[in-house]
Amino acid sequence: MLRASSFGIPTDSLPTGENNLITDVPGVLVGHATVETERHRTGVTAVIPGPGNPFTNKYVAAAQVLNGFGKSLGLMQLQELGTIETPLLLTNTLNVGLVHDAAVEYMLRLCQADGTECHSVNPVVLECNDASMNDIRVRAVKQEQVFAALGSAGKEFQLGAVGAGRGTICHGFKGGIGSASRKIELDGREYTLGVLVQTNHGRREDLIVGGKTPFAGQDGQACDKGSVIVVLATDLPLSSRQLGRVLRRAGAGLIRGGSFIGHGSGEVFVGFTTANRMPLGGPAAVPLTVLREDTLDIAFRATAFAVQEAVLLSMLCAGGEFDRGGRWVPGLLEELRKL
Repeated sequence: MLRASSFGIPTDSLPTGENNLITDVPGVLVGHATVETERHRTGVTAVIPGPGNPFTNKYVAAAQVLNGFGKSLGLMQLQELGTIETPLLLTNTLNVGLVHDAAVEYMLRLCQADGTECHSVNPVVLECNDASMNDIRVRAVKQEQVFAALGSAGKEFQLGAVGAGRGTICHGFKGGIGSASRKIELDGREYTLGVLVQTNHGRREDLIVGGKTPFAGQDGQACDKGSVIVVLATDLPLSSRQLGRVLRRAGAGLIRGGSFIGHGSGEVFVGFTTANRMPLGGPAAVPLTVLREDTLDIAFRATAFAVQEAVLLSMLCAGGEFDRGGRWVPGLLEELRKL
């Protein structure tokens, strides 16, 4: 299990899941496909919410946009209906349309295979702009990469400069994909809350590591821009509205890490629960189990702490490299070792 403490950085006291990954939530899988050429450092990351066809048995979900400088697809219907019906896909900004098209094809084939009639489907595709590392104008992520990410999804997956995080930069360091999880006990039963982040935001001098700002006063970009995506999964029994409340605390995790949510940064959060499902057909009334509102504090804390650690791990697991303009983008771990 990988933790920020594995790198000598103190963490919170909440217990983690087995691997400190979003996939500690039972049924959740993650897969990557990375495009690595002379011109391209980009990719796609897939989050599969559980086994079977999500179109026929939808997951209760929510989305929160903290700052809307972004080009995600599928959020409008998600916010209106409170469900997701496809895997969640993360990629670069100009590849959103092609990834969405591939997701439609994937879902049409999945529905055809199990005999489900499908004339409309709402894939959710999220993005960060990786143009500093990737020739984003040549949209290198195709159906082949989307299907590869979905096909490779498993409980264990790589963090750092991989998949949708291959070309991202976070707090002036090489960013990428991060993940963390926390365990929650209620009424003698154990639940899991996990997050996955695609980090491309923040300023170096604002970064907080272990409660300190070790790079304060260093030259860096003048503004907080670039975006961060947070995907949250849990088996806590929550309504869509409650998920929205929990998701908003992802912002607290970003702030604990030193982000102040700049004008040019898109902070987009999407979450789902595996505990409550909405079938495509059947009885008009569907049972829903939810927590009492006054028990949500622990989920709020778990979200903030998991996001904070996931952002750190996205950088700690990514090494330094030159961007497309020849500028060195350092790895966080190597810079911390110099202090």
